[in-house]
Amino acid sequence: MPPVTQDPAPPPAARSRRGLNANSPWFPYLLVFPLALILFGYVVQPMFATFAESVGVDGVANYTEFVTGTGVARSALLTSLGISAASVLLCGIVGVAMAFLLKRFSFPGRRLIEAIILVPAALPPLIGAISFQLLYSETGILPRGLQQLLGTENPVLPFTGIAGVLVVHTFTMYPFFYLAASAALVGMDPSVEEAAYNLGASRVRVWRTVLLPMLTPALVSASLLVFMTSLASYTAPLLFGVDRTMTMQIYINRTNGDLPMASTYASVLAVASVLFLLGMRWYEGRRSYRSQSKGVASHRREITNPFGKWLALLASVLATMVLLAPVATIALVAFSRDGSWTTEVIPSEYTMQNFVTIFSDPGAYRPILNSLQMSLLATVGCVVVGVLIAYAVRRLDFRGRGLLDVAVMLAWALPGTVVAINLISAFSTGNAFSFGQVLIGTFWIMPLAYFVRFLPLVFRSSSATLAQIDPSLEEAARNLGAPWWRAFGTVTLRLMLPGVLAGALLAFVNGVGEFVASVLIYTSETAPISVEINNRMYSFEVGTAAAYGMLQVVLIFMVMVFSGRLQNGGRATREAAKWTA
Repeated sequence: MPPVTQDPAPPPAARSRRGLNANSPWFPYLLVFPLALILFGYVVQPMFATFAESVGVDGVANYTEFVTGTGVARSALLTSLGISAASVLLCGIVGVAMAFLLKRFSFPGRRLIEAIILVPAALPPLIGAISFQLLYSETGILPRGLQQLLGTENPVLPFTGIAGVLVVHTFTMYPFFYLAASAALVGMDPSVEEAAYNLGASRVRVWRTVLLPMLTPALVSASLLVFMTSLASYTAPLLFGVDRTMTMQIYINRTNGDLPMASTYASVLAVASVLFLLGMRWYEGRRSYRSQSKGVASHRREITNPFGKWLALLASVLATMVLLAPVATIALVAFSRDGSWTTEVIPSEYTMQNFVTIFSDPGAYRPILNSLQMSLLATVGCVVVGVLIAYAVRRLDFRGRGLLDVAVMLAWALPGTVVAINLISAFSTGNAFSFGQVLIGTFWIMPLAYFVRFLPLVFRSSSATLAQIDPSLEEAARNLGAPWWRAFGTVTLRLMLPGVLAGALLAFVNGVGEFVASVLIYTSETAPISVEINNRMYSFEVGTAAAYGMLQVVLIFMVMVFSGRLQNGGRATREAAKWTA
């Protein structure tokens, strides 16, 4: 009788294919379903709840009043759109001009400006607006200093109203254009521009027919960010007394208890943001902006004219003073004694007590603890959900992938006030997504708002990193028998780590500085740092408010430096992984 033989054990790859696994056609839907449910429950469904609240029992009565009422609503909408459009224009001029000068020319002081040009990006929105109010408003340091120097009766060149708002927006938002245009200019082939000059084109025509078309994708991206950020702006209109904007009217109606009208304003503002997003994407997609040339990268031209060198040096000094003035102002005022700064140009009494109070008084320390806790919770949620959605969109093939991409970025298109009103409308009563609990007035509504607002930051950062990782690395691990979760965790996620951490740090610091949504949903027990700064300013405790602001600025500077090192280190990590594989 021949010996009984057993079939050889199936190879690891064959064993891994038994049952429902990553190779199953159902696997993408099993992974995506809970993610889609989260986006629907906390992003899409609250939008529907806001619209339902705006309609209410009277149908379209609120929208009729919005269109045909006293004119406040129409004025607020036109003012918001006008400020946003002007902000895009001004930020574009400043940001593109700075990018062109710093990337195309070499002059005295260039390295210094490059080192500090992104300082405005480290200022939280509220602190940026407050620093400009302290510097340039009617009671600001510069107008009153010029008044005293020139002996005039009134402050000299103060910024008020819409002009003040535009100055704040231009200073704090031009980095969007600068970063986008700089990246485009560095990668642009100068031979195309030189060929146009050799053919007799004037400088203006080269700008119009060569440079601007090649910069279009970068300009569209920056325009979207500036327009939406400006449309969502609340702090600058608040501090400079422009109450006829959409965000201010949302806050006023919410404070007055008229949630249906606040929801109407929020719905209209959301529609305006989404329409602008779609319009800019359509404009960008009309043409191809790829260059077919294979020339070398651009190089800087040395300024040889002696007068030009001195002029460039003077401009560098002035630019340095302008860029550092807001941070210096906050640092100066942070050491001033509360109530001592009245009619003087700068504070007359200084103390360390502001910082001592913040860290020793439990009531003063609570906003710091609240911000750190809520931002950390929101960041953890953003990382878990954002990484998985990025993986699903980039690596899995399933129906509705584009819809998932749009849904996760929808919150980025919504102003913070709209996100807050959406959550108020959705969770003022218990539902399935709040496990039957009322979230308004509780601790949990704050990290939920931060999660909704900053999930796109982690998603985009993770998605961009994942796009640079070869899928064959993960496939090799799975072919050797590793289940999907192990291959994803030990290979893909490790390679994604620098980008994921960079996005997580951005989400965290944005949460620490968030004010626009917080001011509508906080309670006395859950007030974050930004709300405490605002409350202290209204209580004339300017020194303590500035001390809180300095803590925010220092934290954000540290995170920006750390994030930059992570992103630079990510390239070496990916190269090492490829060689190891």
